[in-house]
Amino acid sequence: MPIYALGAVEPDIHPDAYVHPDAVVIGDVRIGAESSVWPTAVLRGDDGHIVVGARTSIQDGSIIHTTVQRPTIIGDEVTVGHNVHIEAATIGTRALIASGSVVLNGAEIGEGGVVAAGAVVSPNAVVEPWTMVLGIPAQVRRGHTVPANATDYAVASYVERGKRFRAELRRLS
Repeated sequence: MPIYALGAVEPDIHPDAYVHPDAVVIGDVRIGAESSVWPTAVLRGDDGHIVVGARTSIQDGSIIHTTVQRPTIIGDEVTVGHNVHIEAATIGTRALIASGSVVLNGAEIGEGGVVAAGAVVSPNAVVEPWTMVLGIPAQVRRGHTVPANATDYAVASYVERGKRFRAELRRLS
């Protein structure tokens, strides 16, 4: 798998985490226990640091980056869907960042927050805990509260999937 130091700075990947061989991890990136990073995801900690908490999945094609001004912090038990872009933002524990969404510089997604598929969270926006946002720019979905167990299945599924891939994945070509 392409894991790169940048100068003296090396990624710190927990031994229980799974990083797919086709994912790319560069520089100041910390990945927690039982987390997973899937094919073609790129985590580039060149301008600042990236933290991925425990039991978090960064799914296929996602791009996680940072800036000199702000790190990217992704909490525990977060599900980052396919083709997501997170740039210098903070994602709270148990949040769901759905497929194709974008979370921009300085944005904060509260605990259990949901960014709907394809939504764009504007720079410095704040999504309150257990709130869903959708659209471009992302707006709160009124009258909808995110249940506390909303991401339980996805978190457990990707923890188990990471274990399976670590044990069973083999290249044929």
